[in-house]
Amino acid sequence: MFEIESKNPDEITIITKNATVKFNIAEAAIDAGLAVGKITGPGEFEIGEATIRGIATESGKTIYDVDVNGVHIGIIGGIEENLDDLVADILCTSSVRAIRELEPKLIISMGNVDAMVSDLKLTAKTEKKLKVKNLDSLPAAKEVVVLS
Repeated sequence: MFEIESKNPDEITIITKNATVKFNIAEAAIDAGLAVGKITGPGEFEIGEATIRGIATESGKTIYDVDVNGVHIGIIGGIEENLDDLVADILCTSSVRAIRELEPKLIISMGNVDAMVSDLKLTAKTEKKLKVKNLDSLPAAKEVVVLS
């Protein structure tokens, strides 16, 4: 089991049993309280139960594919490049185009949720934290969650 939370639109935090990993899309940085400091840019990393793949985009930004216990979390913000390199059961984004391309089971809104749910013809629910047990615990039908 792990939790996902967000305190601002540019950040997603994944909390596992052994680690807390904060992704800042605006800075393309990962902060896990490591002795080496923040990790920036593309690359592959393992932090606690999370296997993280930072993917470079054509514009020099970084998107993330995070695997925790077999659940893939895509963290892209509003970036719409290099989506073919991403797998996402849960997608953290503000891009309707990315949602349509990747077809995630669960969407965590990182931007204008009203426009997103209107375009996708879905409703959004608000949560403080999202708790995920495993892949089977994700919703059968696509859902949008706003973390506050």
